[in-house]
Amino acid sequence: MKWFDNTSLTLVIIGALNWLLIGIFRFDLVAFLFGNMSWLSRIIYTLVGLCGLYLISLYGRIGNISE
Repeated sequence: MKWFDNTSLTLVIIGALNWLLIGIFRFDLVAFLFGNMSWLSRIIYTLVGLCGLYLISLYGRIGNISE
């Protein structure tokens, strides 16, 4: 599962950088690369969101490691 954790974390970081670009420059990188709400960009947004939800479990796993 370590590869899934790393992949999820990478996608969430990319999503966070996209939000940074939107917040500072009003530039949506995903929409620029794949089209504004095209099926591919919607898949990317969905994957980033699902990975973010999955990484919520990281809080519990960090607590178990430190004990």
